Amino acid sequence: MNFLLAPRFLWTFDFDGTLSRIVPDRNDARLHPECGRMLRYLLSSPWNRVAVISSRALEDIAPRVPIPGLYVGGGSGLEWRLPGGGRTGPGSSAERLLSANQRAVAPLLSEITAIPGVEVEDKRWSVAIHIRNASPQTFRRRASLLARLRDLPGIKAYRGHDVLEVQLVKGGGKSNGLRRHCRLAGWNPSRDGIVYAGDDEDDTVAMRWVLRKGGTAFCVGDRVHVPGAHHVEGPAALALAVRHLAESVPRWREDRGRTVVA
Repeated sequence: MNFLLAPRFLWTFDFDGTLSRIVPDRNDARLHPECGRMLRYLLSSPWNRVAVISSRALEDIAPRVPIPGLYVGGGSGLEWRLPGGGRTGPGSSAERLLSANQRAVAPLLSEITAIPGVEVEDKRWSVAIHIRNASPQTFRRRASLLARLRDLPGIKAYRGHDVLEVQLVKGGGKSNGLRRHCRLAGWNPSRDGIVYAGDDEDDTVAMRWVLRKGGTAFCVGDRVHVPGAHHVEGPAALALAVRHLAESVPRWREDRGRTVVA
């Protein structure tokens, strides 16, 4: 049999605000039905690799996307669950750095937690500081403490929907997580297709990297804007746009013992 090279694509999606609507209680976030169907459609092609990457802990995000065949990244891609069920993490050096940085941020986090309405969520590799319920009267106090937190050595912080995501180890962030995923999947983004969709500041770094590699990016919602990226209103609109993009790629079929473009 003669085989032609297939149009390979790596599709990577943020979860909250991208595949799921933003909800008042983050524990209620669910995969949008249209996005679930879109993920299954992408996985139906053997030439696609499909991933969900989230700042949530791996144990939190994996049950929210119960679709066989997905790569699932937790901690913004520091940890991955592979399609076969195996797991991979950043290693012992990252564990030691995590412990050191947790001690460094602990005093400031204690002050921040004491502000009425502010909630600090431990995601293991990062800390999410939720300010949705904070009083406007605490703005100056919050701004001062958050600025001090962002200025700590080795700490990176990204803004999301009423939340500040604080990365606690070097190599954190979704751009680095996406590159880690490319290595795991044996993907060459300069040669093979790559698509990324997200909705917050951390996602924009990954989008810019994808666009530099000649790939495609989707900004979901109106909170972030990246030159060259497509903009869609929400998860349902993203699902439709991705389906249209995937359907524009040549489909493959068997014809008289040969794999050909349909």
